[in-house]
Amino acid sequence: LLAARVGCRPVMAVASLLMCVALPLLAVISAPTTLALVLFGFGAAIGGMDCVMNIQAVVVERESGRPMMSGFHAYYSIGGLAGASGATALLSLGLGSIGAMLAASLVCVLATLASVRWWRNDRSQRGDSSFRLPHGFVLLVGAVCFVTFLAEGAMLDWSAVFLHEVRGIDVALAGWGFVAFNIAMTVTRLLGDGVVRRLGPRATVFAGGLLASTGLVVVAWLPAYAAACVGFAMMGMGCANIVPVMFSAAGRQTLVPTNVAIATVTTLGYAGVLIGPAAIGAIARHSSLIAAFLVTAASLAAVAVAGSSIRPR
Repeated sequence: LLAARVGCRPVMAVASLLMCVALPLLAVISAPTTLALVLFGFGAAIGGMDCVMNIQAVVVERESGRPMMSGFHAYYSIGGLAGASGATALLSLGLGSIGAMLAASLVCVLATLASVRWWRNDRSQRGDSSFRLPHGFVLLVGAVCFVTFLAEGAMLDWSAVFLHEVRGIDVALAGWGFVAFNIAMTVTRLLGDGVVRRLGPRATVFAGGLLASTGLVVVAWLPAYAAACVGFAMMGMGCANIVPVMFSAAGRQTLVPTNVAIATVTTLGYAGVLIGPAAIGAIARHSSLIAAFLVTAASLAAVAVAGSSIRPR
């Protein structure tokens, strides 16, 4: 709604400023109530930025006339890896949490200042500043993203637990499953725009969903550590381009304004990240973690079928 009312650029600039201010505060605040308020503001800034920068990506992709969304999402993944590894390196050098967060905020400020003049202020790009409930096609796109993000959230929270608790892998090695997943996803996204051009969006989603589902079945059924790492990598490759294709589809449809469609897809994606780990835990508690992974694999197979049937209207 804000992007439609004032344009994308001001919303992204304010969100960037809030993130850069809140991040160092998280390293020094200890009072629970104050910390909760700062975390709420930090999360709101990230959520707003995530939504509006995808609206930007839709506009730029539309203007270019060629697939670009996978490349944008690849740099989202690269940013996550850079942030985690950079903060770890700074902490290991003895900079301390405050210094590491200030350094991260400085990088974000510089990146914003270097790029803000190129951002589109696309208030006229089929935006709508009134509230509308999404429906039909947009909800189906959002549901595909929900399941895909659910699977990604499950890998973030449960891959290492699975390898350690179920397969008996040493704690020092258990994290490599998620590393394999994340690297495979990032590399596949870097190559994804070319894949979408060659195969088309529907075939890309279908193949990706089946590959991700097969990878998770490999993880669940084959006990070897190497097989699990390969399975996690297959899952990362499969999931990589599903969400970018769905965001592009949400941007191309004409049933609801672009800003409403992208906001819906983003929100459902976040819901999947939040619900996924808890759902996996609930299934594992009443059955097993293997059963939970197989249920997720079945959901990804359903994504392959549903996502490949989606055509922008």
